[in-house]
Amino acid sequence: MSRRKKKHSEGGVELNLAAMLDMAFQLLAFFIMTFKPAPIEGQINLKLPPPQPVAGAANAKKAGDDESNNDPVKNLNSLIISIFATSNGRVATLAVGEANIAGTTALDGRLKQVLGPESGASFDQVILQVGSKLKYDELMKVVDVCTKQTLANGEKLTKLSFVELPDGAQP
Repeated sequence: MSRRKKKHSEGGVELNLAAMLDMAFQLLAFFIMTFKPAPIEGQINLKLPPPQPVAGAANAKKAGDDESNNDPVKNLNSLIISIFATSNGRVATLAVGEANIAGTTALDGRLKQVLGPESGASFDQVILQVGSKLKYDELMKVVDVCTKQTLANGEKLTKLSFVELPDGAQP
């Protein structure tokens, strides 16, 4: 007696797993080869908030208490530091008030003269005017120089306000 081989159930479909695995590995290789991760630290475009007074006005009221005053920084003695950027985002020049400064090292010396006890000047706030193209790491170098300063009363300079310079502002 001859035996017949049993046939698979009628209409059964066999899947070729080798072809499916081959396609899965090709897709995996494609996505690995074309993946481009974002840089860890890139340029951050900041919208700087408007300056806010950090000290009371000359009449000993807290800033913002006088609702009739439309200019909250009018009675405050402000030190303004301007930071002008090059086209590639580096610091081009700095200015303390109206005097131009060559770089962050010169800024450190100038701030010691202006804010130190021998200057006799006391400022209610320090405003950094920042060029819109300045890179974040360059701004932080200037902020580091500013926060290392000691005021005439012996306290560290910790309160800074930021303002964005209009496009095309020149030193």
